[in-house]
Amino acid sequence: MFMAFIETFFLSDNYKSSKLPSLQSPCSFFSNPMANPKSKSKPEAKFRPFIEQLADFNFTGNSSSLPHLRAPIAIKSLAVTALPSDPRQCLIYVGTFTGALYLLSVNPDATPENRLSLLKQTVIANGTALVSIRVVGTLGKVIVLAGDGFLYLLESFLVEPAKKVSAVKGGVTVFARRFFSKNNGYNRHERYEAQSNGSSSSRSSFFVAATSKKLVFLELNPNGALVVVKEIVGVFDGAIMDMVWVDDSVIFGNKSGYFLYSCVSGQCGMIFSLPELSRPQLKLLVKECRVLLVVDNVAVTVDTDGQPVGGSFVFQGMPDSIGEIGSHVVVVVKRGKVEVYHKQSGNRVQLVMLPADASGDSCLVTDQENGGEYVVISTSSKIICYQKVPWEEQIRDLLRKKCFNEAISLAEELQAEGEITKEMLSNLHAQVGLLLLFDLQFEEAVDHFLHSETMQPSELFPFIMADPNRWSLLVPRNRYWGLHPPPTLLENVVDDGLKTIQRAIYLKKAGVETNIDDEFLVNPPSRAQLLEAAIKNFIRYLEVSRNKELSPSVREGVDTLLMYLFRALNSVDDMERLASSENSCVVEELEMLLNDSGHLRTLAFLYASKGMSSKALAIWRKLARDFSPNYGDQAAKMKTITSGQETAVVEASNILEKSSDQDLVLQHLGWISDISQMLAVQVLISDQRSDMLSPDEVIAAIDPRKVEILQRYLQWLIEDQDSDDTQFHTMYALLLAKSSLETWEIEHELMSSGAVLSSEGQIAYSGKNSIFERPVRERLQSFLQSSDLYDPEEVLDLIEGSELWLEKAILYRKLGQETLALQILALKLEDCEAAEQYCAEIGRPDAYMQLLEMYLDPKDGKEPMFSAAVRLLHNHGEALDPLQVLEVLEFVSLIT
Repeated sequence: MFMAFIETFFLSDNYKSSKLPSLQSPCSFFSNPMANPKSKSKPEAKFRPFIEQLADFNFTGNSSSLPHLRAPIAIKSLAVTALPSDPRQCLIYVGTFTGALYLLSVNPDATPENRLSLLKQTVIANGTALVSIRVVGTLGKVIVLAGDGFLYLLESFLVEPAKKVSAVKGGVTVFARRFFSKNNGYNRHERYEAQSNGSSSSRSSFFVAATSKKLVFLELNPNGALVVVKEIVGVFDGAIMDMVWVDDSVIFGNKSGYFLYSCVSGQCGMIFSLPELSRPQLKLLVKECRVLLVVDNVAVTVDTDGQPVGGSFVFQGMPDSIGEIGSHVVVVVKRGKVEVYHKQSGNRVQLVMLPADASGDSCLVTDQENGGEYVVISTSSKIICYQKVPWEEQIRDLLRKKCFNEAISLAEELQAEGEITKEMLSNLHAQVGLLLLFDLQFEEAVDHFLHSETMQPSELFPFIMADPNRWSLLVPRNRYWGLHPPPTLLENVVDDGLKTIQRAIYLKKAGVETNIDDEFLVNPPSRAQLLEAAIKNFIRYLEVSRNKELSPSVREGVDTLLMYLFRALNSVDDMERLASSENSCVVEELEMLLNDSGHLRTLAFLYASKGMSSKALAIWRKLARDFSPNYGDQAAKMKTITSGQETAVVEASNILEKSSDQDLVLQHLGWISDISQMLAVQVLISDQRSDMLSPDEVIAAIDPRKVEILQRYLQWLIEDQDSDDTQFHTMYALLLAKSSLETWEIEHELMSSGAVLSSEGQIAYSGKNSIFERPVRERLQSFLQSSDLYDPEEVLDLIEGSELWLEKAILYRKLGQETLALQILALKLEDCEAAEQYCAEIGRPDAYMQLLEMYLDPKDGKEPMFSAAVRLLHNHGEALDPLQVLEVLEFVSLIT
């Protein structure tokens, strides 16, 4: 039958020629793209309690109280509306085949036998059947379509007699009220529709009634009068059997198929045709403003343009009636079955059997227009009222069945509809995560934890550290529904889970189904694999939690237990990263653990981050000694050891550079300088400490054999700290002079042995393994020239017998012995430019004359330096006395 409908629809001329937007493919009607993906770890939900019976009312049993009405009473139509004063209470209108209209009230707070009570009854249309009932609660009116083809207007509490609507001259087969979507546009009819959208009782409502040849559009105005607004003739063939009106579209069905009439364009086109003997049935989904078109046991969802949207529903049989409540569709099918389907997924979530005494055709109605929570179903002479099961019970039932995805989806819908708060949804995520945790689905469990804004990291502490511990009192208690075991260590969770898997494997072999993941049953994981997965995912959650606003005590627990988990995986890099960063780890909880496991580097980083510098330095000193290259001679091993030493000394120097504890700094200076003099100097001259070290104490603590450290420290005192202490200046000059002498002697010995050193070689040698970039003699010469605070005589005494002639010239000049300085520049160094510059600095004319005499009579058996003399005369001849120059030249000529 269903395939016949497909073939009939898509091959029909009506479909091919329809002016409505065409469908892309047949499958688009029956696909279900909105269905939620199901997690492999969770079974598909079969049924859950969505509605439950509240009360019933048997007209046959109550006929004695209604003597003027015949019994049994055959029910034809139903309508329900919530009371504006209390949505939990509602009115039910029951129409019979004999023209009787009953008014019942529903009060869920009453005793079970009084929850449904009869308020009023009346007879309409001379005893003809009451085909359909429409309630306009905003205007306090009820409109009834009777079997005689006329519409009747009544007051909502049936106080006044029914009035026949004379505006419609009979022959009405069906009528419908207009509803609006949220994004409805404006058009020329909008002055009416805009009024009907409000909640005020003074606004109009609109209806459309179908007769055999025309559509009649009606307005129920605030005065209670039903008047004709417009009539459309000849837009369809055949009697209309069902109809809805949404926005500007009237969708109706007859024996030929389903049609759409546009109130804007005035055109009418077929949506699709129906197979023979099929009865059209439509249901307006008020919440979405969409329409269900029923064909046999299939319902297709279309929008106001007649285009398929969302998915389709496949019922278990042809529906007698369809209702809507919240995010679900309720269907009454043959043989006394009531089915509940989820709109978004299309899944059947509940099957309810009507009471055994229920007989005859069923009629179903819900009050979705007013957001009601009741489903009313009638049989031939009985009314049964169902109410929505509280959402807590629905979700709890899904959780018990391990249908976690559906539980979350339901909660998200409830939150979107405003029925639950965001906090409640967060609590559910946490609850689902805990259930998944005990099901060994650790990744999915943590995913839910991360979706929960109310989940506290402290709730996971008992899974990592056994109670009691310092954080036991931080763990929230009794926050959930008790569906999972109490927290225990991850090892116990895994062991218990593995036992459950083993039992499930045995049960499956015996043909018993369980809720255990099939993947676990086919390929059971090992204990080690599960523990590793659990720890990694706990780490993932705790690392995210570090970025949240936490109390100090909870933050301490997060960081400390995170270190526990890193250590369990032996993740050294992560341990050191955490320990060396800003953290809230409790040292007392980790000291013994890290020390016993040999993670001394991590412990040292942790000590340093907590300001426990002495303990951290002790570890780095121990590690540096452990890495000492005193054993073996393998190159690879030596390289590794050197790297370990360098790491230890770098970390230790980083601590000491910030420390103002002078005793601590000087205590560790020695072993640091043994490994790296550069880092030792950096420790001494660091500008990161708040208080400067005592220079005298530092100088006394430096190993005299490590001359360059002392030199660099004195240089820093003089040049960077602007020290004017003559003692420091003299000490620095003497150290430089001594080093220069040693360097010169070594170079002289090498040259004497026949070795040839380039200037680069000299520099390389004199600076080999040096912490300085400039050669020592260059630094000595620069300092002797720039400083006036050292004792030049003391330095001169040290280098007097050496070949450090430029240094001597500088010192002689400092002592005021200009002639000796000029002799060194001119005769020893033969630096004409320097000698002439020195004469200019002296500033006396006789200085140039003195230099000329030195060039022409160098003494000690040296030949006159005629080229230098000519250069001097050329450059500075105007400063020389011509007569004195002639006398000198005459003297030179005589001695030569």
